[in-house]
Amino acid sequence: MAQTPSDGRDASRPAAVPVPRTGAPHPVPAAGSRAAAEARLAEALRTGPFPEALRAGLAARGLALHRVRHRLAQRGIHVGVTSLSYWQRGIRRPDRPESLRAVSALEEVLELPEHSLTRLLGPRAAADHPVGRPFRVLVGPGSAVERLLAELEAPRDVGLHTVLQYERVEIDARRRLAAREAQHVVRAHRDGIDRYVAIHCGERGSDTGAVRVLGLDSCRVGRVRRAPDAGVVVAELLFDARLAVGETAVLRYRFEDGTGEPSNEYFRGFTYAGGSYALQIAFDRAALPVRCRRFGRPSAQVPPEYVADLTLNAYGTVHVMEPAVRPGHVGVGWDWE
Repeated sequence: MAQTPSDGRDASRPAAVPVPRTGAPHPVPAAGSRAAAEARLAEALRTGPFPEALRAGLAARGLALHRVRHRLAQRGIHVGVTSLSYWQRGIRRPDRPESLRAVSALEEVLELPEHSLTRLLGPRAAADHPVGRPFRVLVGPGSAVERLLAELEAPRDVGLHTVLQYERVEIDARRRLAAREAQHVVRAHRDGIDRYVAIHCGERGSDTGAVRVLGLDSCRVGRVRRAPDAGVVVAELLFDARLAVGETAVLRYRFEDGTGEPSNEYFRGFTYAGGSYALQIAFDRAALPVRCRRFGRPSAQVPPEYVADLTLNAYGTVHVMEPAVRPGHVGVGWDWE
């Protein structure tokens, strides 16, 4: 199953707005003009400003604003056509956290390089607050995870995002998720942060009461909440000092489980873009899968997209590496027979 960090949760949704005339469809460029449109787009992305780059991206892809709004909504980002129109005309600037999430998602919708639009907004938007995606998109609305986080009174934005993470998942001889251990570097984008919230999702039939949470290095376990019906455990990992904006913390922690049914996948969810992530799956030599595949997806509502086969090494492990994660899920699935 999945373990999803709670950093950067934000379920806020802007109110609906009327559709302006500027939402009329852009003409699809003819074959002869596509090269010119792509050239204008490349130049706008290189030199800016942001409104010009956004207009060029819309024109090159032949997308109307209402279609862009729909594709953003499929990714859990809700922004009105009026706001999109104001952005492309330079009337308003996307500065708020939810607006920055929309700009990051626009890069996906318009098939643009990562950060190509956000960097044009300048250091205030691109650096002060990382661009993320609503947390409920990763886990689905009304999930047990959200319920437990509410019990801990965790804010929508806990103020931390991943800089670097290595995670090792151990599958035992009975094909169960025995344990997982993470070494995690996080950076604060708000002042006064003194804890990280870690989430463990066990397999069907897991006994959450038997799951152990260990703070191994530079953190100690605080409050722990469990949802036996969903196999979810949420734990606070407390730092020894409060972090200021820009400060980092290195922590190592471990969940020990081994109580559920056989496992056939593991993934981690990211709400913020940026940072590096390495995932290693270690199988017991007595029970090796016959196939392993890497997958990703932008949200819990989208089926996983398998992108590559993975080969077990001599030690019974496979791994994936993401040098710059995007909001969504990164994972490995495997078949036993």
